[in-house]
Amino acid sequence: MEIAAPWFQNYPPNVPHEVHPGQYRSLVHLLEESFTQHGERPFSVCMDRWMSYAELDRLSKQLGAWLQSLNLEPGARVAIMLPNVPQFAVSMAGVLRAGFTCVNVNPLYTARELEHQLKDSGATAIIILENFAHTLAQVLERTAIRHICLTGMGDLLGGLYGSWITFAVRHLAKMVPAFDLPLGSGSEQRQVTPFNKALAAGADLQLAPSNATLDSTAFLQYTGGTTGLSKGAVLTHRNIVAATLQAHSWFTPALDGRVKAEETHIVAALPLYHIFALTVSLFAMRLGASLSLIPNPRDIPKFVKVLKKRPFHILPAVNTLFNALLNNPDFRQLDFSQLFISQAGGMAASEGTARQWQQVTGCAMIEGWGMSETCAIGTNNPVTNRQFTGSIGLPLPSISVAIKDDEGQDVPQGDAGELCIKGPNVMLGYYNQPAETAKAFTADGYMRTGDIGVLGDDGYARIIDRKKDMMVVSGFNVYPNELENVISLCPGVLECAAVGVHDDRQGEAIKVYVVRSDPSLTEDRVLRYCQEQLTGYKRPRFIEFRDELPKTNVGKILRRELRDKAQS
Repeated sequence: MEIAAPWFQNYPPNVPHEVHPGQYRSLVHLLEESFTQHGERPFSVCMDRWMSYAELDRLSKQLGAWLQSLNLEPGARVAIMLPNVPQFAVSMAGVLRAGFTCVNVNPLYTARELEHQLKDSGATAIIILENFAHTLAQVLERTAIRHICLTGMGDLLGGLYGSWITFAVRHLAKMVPAFDLPLGSGSEQRQVTPFNKALAAGADLQLAPSNATLDSTAFLQYTGGTTGLSKGAVLTHRNIVAATLQAHSWFTPALDGRVKAEETHIVAALPLYHIFALTVSLFAMRLGASLSLIPNPRDIPKFVKVLKKRPFHILPAVNTLFNALLNNPDFRQLDFSQLFISQAGGMAASEGTARQWQQVTGCAMIEGWGMSETCAIGTNNPVTNRQFTGSIGLPLPSISVAIKDDEGQDVPQGDAGELCIKGPNVMLGYYNQPAETAKAFTADGYMRTGDIGVLGDDGYARIIDRKKDMMVVSGFNVYPNELENVISLCPGVLECAAVGVHDDRQGEAIKVYVVRSDPSLTEDRVLRYCQEQLTGYKRPRFIEFRDELPKTNVGKILRRELRDKAQS
């Protein structure tokens, strides 16, 4: 049944009100259709080496067949710990085609963070770039991992060139720390298989058709946890297919005859393990478009050199990345005549950045909103807009949003309340966490987002605050409970509280207030401890020592008071 809603009046022409994921049996069906339709067309380019859709089809089939030969349980969780290299798409498609579940892992995780995710997901296999194997080695014996597929940077870059890249990364750049993976024995024995050997073994095997349905789990996408531990959002094949169709229906009007869908080129600088970039890559496959893979977008000069090599039509980024590009003089000299969509998401877009971006590129920044729990899809401004609006836009096809109070009741039109969302792209719940799942949904089936917003008569939504204490740092959710749990274990810390403070560059920066049990504890020691225990975006920038922290009558730390003090 079609949703009756005010936002339809502002939909661009030819955008449907609904999408129909039921046209596919599973996400595998959608992927294999794309591989067949687009065959010899280019899918991705990385370090000047291209991969076609036909190659992606062949290699993912081989990897899938090898994975099936491991006799993993049906629906087994396979972790993927890779940056933006060709192996990522091959691994993702291979895991799905084998009938298993993808568990995307941030390659920059510390050992503590990696251990939690592997144990919580119950992953029994992992595909990992050798650069990060030293982290895996520290936790391997405390996980259920039995199969390790180890890849080098140049494995899919071809022949001598690929071998040279791997050699350079290992021995010249020295980016592969020494590691020793404990293989165990008996029932605890583990095996390590080089990526290219897995592909070669799979070439001699037959890939059995996947038994996955739209209701099968496709991804466990981990997001920050209010309890201090990250939670796995259960994303089904239906969720991902719906999000891919929603993205396809929403973004294609921007092309408007200026470029053929299959000739569209998209910049993949955001990490593919993140839900934003993952959804973009699946949209590209549906479209038949090609991707420029950027393994290290923090190296802005190299990134700009890649952008200079070929026309690009769609550039998805978070506000911090847009800012970093604008601050590079060579970026301003690029040809932007083919840039049709500058898609902002992952964190709030700054009006100042948006204005400067449009002045430099001539392309309006289009802001959208979504979560890991919604496959990155939620609301978006029309991509035909010619100006930045400052809103998060309209709900996409088949999505309904509502503004509700704490009891889950709709608030009067125009009043502020919690932004809630319902649609085929919304997760089933959190993996093995029924209590957290129950708290996440209202009685009428809407998912609570934790964002405070308003919905206008025109269907446009705006976010005005966050209900949760969650921080958003460069597009990544950071929960203070996790930071406080970790920092409280630092020798010399009695108690602590983490808050977000405004930062023009990355949206928010993290400030931690610390009460010392050891008067000799220094800021430097706390920061070094955080560097060992927390991945980059979770590390505090500011440490302030206090004699005590403000608390309620029952002893709960008043983070909002600290946050207000920090902002002032």
